[in-house]
Amino acid sequence: MEKQNKSWKQKISHEVNEYLVNFVYMAIVFSSIVLYRRLLLAEHGIHLNDYFAGVIGAAIIAKVVMIGAFLRISRKFEQSRLIFPVLYKAVLFTIWVMIFNVAEEFVRAYFQSFSFSDAFHELKSHLSLAWVGMMQLIMIIFIPFFAFKELVRRLGGEKIREIFLKKHIIN
Repeated sequence: MEKQNKSWKQKISHEVNEYLVNFVYMAIVFSSIVLYRRLLLAEHGIHLNDYFAGVIGAAIIAKVVMIGAFLRISRKFEQSRLIFPVLYKAVLFTIWVMIFNVAEEFVRAYFQSFSFSDAFHELKSHLSLAWVGMMQLIMIIFIPFFAFKELVRRLGGEKIREIFLKKHIIN
């Protein structure tokens, strides 16, 4: 019984830590993008109040990545050269985020209007060139994200900590 409880607690702890790592990385990146957009628009007299848009987006996307990982949709190419699983996961999870984003936008629009035709019209206006650009940016953001995760998977967390945090003396 003790071993089962410990195993269960370890699984929960691992999942929470995994989510936090995903969330922190994405919160930093998406908040930086939102800040850049706010500063750029402010130069043209347009002021936005989307202070937490990056953090909220990061929370959602980090959870979408966790769901995708839980469903094991990204196991293909894991035994290949490092570039293949990294690019595969970046593209796959971008598509996964796109699907969740479209579903989220449709549900939000439907509950605002309670009309399928209005919700589809709202969704159509949501799927703009800016949306395509954001999805491309998410894919580019996912490349170093999954590269690091693949390195941790292949080399182990301890080796990565040693490489990044231990002082190395070069002769």
